[in-house]
Amino acid sequence: MNRRVELKNHQREIYYFRLRLVLSLGFVLVMLFILLARFVYLQLVKHEYFQTLAESNRIAVVPIVPNRGLILDRNGVVLARNYSGYTLEIASRKVADLEATINGLSTLVDIQPKDRKRFKKLLAESRNFDTLPIRNRLSDEEVARFAAQRYRFPGVEIKARLFREYPYGQGTSHLIGYIGRINEKDVEQLEEDDIAANYLGSDYIGKTGIEQSYEKELHGTTGFEQVEVDAGGRAVRSLSRTAPQSGNNLVLTLDAKLQEVAEQAFGNYRGALVAIDPSNGDILAFVSKPGYDPNLFIDGIDTENWEALNNSPDVPLNNRALRGQYPPGSTIKPFMALAGLHYKEREPTYSISDPGYYTLPGSRHQYRDWKKGGHGRVDMFKSIVVSCDTYYYGLATEMGIDNIHDYLSQFGFGKKTGVDMEGEVSGLIPSQEWKMKRYKQPWYAGDTVSVGIGQGYNLVTPLQLASATATLANDGVAYKPHFVKQVQRAAGGKPDPEPQPAFDMHITPGHIDLVKRAMEAVTQPGGTAVGAGAGAPYRMAGKTGTAQVVGMKQGEKYDASKLSEYNRDHAWFIAFAPGDKPRIALAVLAENGGHGGSTAAPIARKVLDYYLLGKIPKPLETVEEGGEND
Repeated sequence: MNRRVELKNHQREIYYFRLRLVLSLGFVLVMLFILLARFVYLQLVKHEYFQTLAESNRIAVVPIVPNRGLILDRNGVVLARNYSGYTLEIASRKVADLEATINGLSTLVDIQPKDRKRFKKLLAESRNFDTLPIRNRLSDEEVARFAAQRYRFPGVEIKARLFREYPYGQGTSHLIGYIGRINEKDVEQLEEDDIAANYLGSDYIGKTGIEQSYEKELHGTTGFEQVEVDAGGRAVRSLSRTAPQSGNNLVLTLDAKLQEVAEQAFGNYRGALVAIDPSNGDILAFVSKPGYDPNLFIDGIDTENWEALNNSPDVPLNNRALRGQYPPGSTIKPFMALAGLHYKEREPTYSISDPGYYTLPGSRHQYRDWKKGGHGRVDMFKSIVVSCDTYYYGLATEMGIDNIHDYLSQFGFGKKTGVDMEGEVSGLIPSQEWKMKRYKQPWYAGDTVSVGIGQGYNLVTPLQLASATATLANDGVAYKPHFVKQVQRAAGGKPDPEPQPAFDMHITPGHIDLVKRAMEAVTQPGGTAVGAGAGAPYRMAGKTGTAQVVGMKQGEKYDASKLSEYNRDHAWFIAFAPGDKPRIALAVLAENGGHGGSTAAPIARKVLDYYLLGKIPKPLETVEEGGEND
């Protein structure tokens, strides 16, 4: 049997071997070339980019929150201050089981149900990357207990923070306002104003009052620190630091002691008081009662307190002095008298016979005077002293609503005063044009009658009425009311300029003298505020007012005892003193307080006595009415 022997082709094998070797070498060279090209690209072309990226991984930029500026009264009394403390905070995004974490923390730190409720409320309102406080103002012992067990609670940390405090609490709540945690709405506004970068690291912002209106002055400038960190994100050392610039301090025109006296003088009455220096527009006192404790709002108010404030029939969150709108009642009469003299509808000696009512020409409808049987013969001087309604019914009818509107507007009625606080409302002095736009109805003569005694469509704020009274006291020279006397700038700068008159009404001296003398007589025997003026060692000028809350049918007699408390008349009193050279002018409103002479005027007297004499008042007592009701 023949066997076939195969012989290897060495030449061919060598060829294929060399081919594979060349291909492999070529592949390796190509890979090396690609690697080299990539290396060149990264090291040369992208060198700056990756160097920056590496630096950013190594260096963390930490914002440094500035100290918030203080708020002081005109005498240096602190109304809003800062203090340091520790908070226990949770970053919810880093916690797997939030409820279990809080339960665990409660074994180390006292966490009350109200703390849990407040935390959940903050969690619902805040940005998802926030750390939120579950407990504020930790004791040193609580800090030590948590520090020893910190490893058990990832996402939980203790932070040292500056806290805001309002030592006068309710007494200055509507004036100073409060700060609160920054929410999404605040962030949107900061971005719109292009100042969001200055709030990096900040948790709080002004929400109401001076804290809100002067936020840019109070906040300061955020600083930054460059910190080198390790792979775990822990700080190793500080590389550079740009110090923050503290916020500016605000010196207010307010007299804190006068504010306290005014607030206490109200006793249990709700209402408002605004006192102004007529010579420059400084607001000396600004009371809205009842108030609230602004300290409750700083880190988020708990549900229980929020519901108590929000559902209270006394509406403590309402800034009555700035936003409350009420009929001015008879406090409008001095201004109506000046309007009558200005338009020559009345001469000082002109008098009427008051039968106790006014009958509109061409009508049988009678508008009653507050005094049954009337006041007899009444000229302009007496019309203010005894607050004769009949006199002003006729004056308003003859003057016409548009003239009334135009003149009273010069005193600031029906428009904002321009005070340096957000949220002011304009009130209302009606006109024919206004009624047509508002109700699509013409103006009727009967509408004008009610306007003449401060009723009908008339609405004023206590701030407006105080500002108008200050202008009257200053002989028609008006200053814009303001709260801030000086901004103490941390970076220095020029002192704030002295206030300048906003305008001069150029009231005829004889006219203003007549009205001011009549207002002084209001507080003397025969006047509607004789009780409040009794024994005053200074010349006190004023005007009482009573504003209806619910209308009365014709012939129906007002009886407060038959009405619920919240439907009773409001009590007004405006005043300035001393009469010959006024240093203070004010408006007092006692909500549902009845008659101005018996309720609002005694409050004003206590304020004037303290400001002019330094006399600390006794608890509020009822002052004898003097037989008058308006």
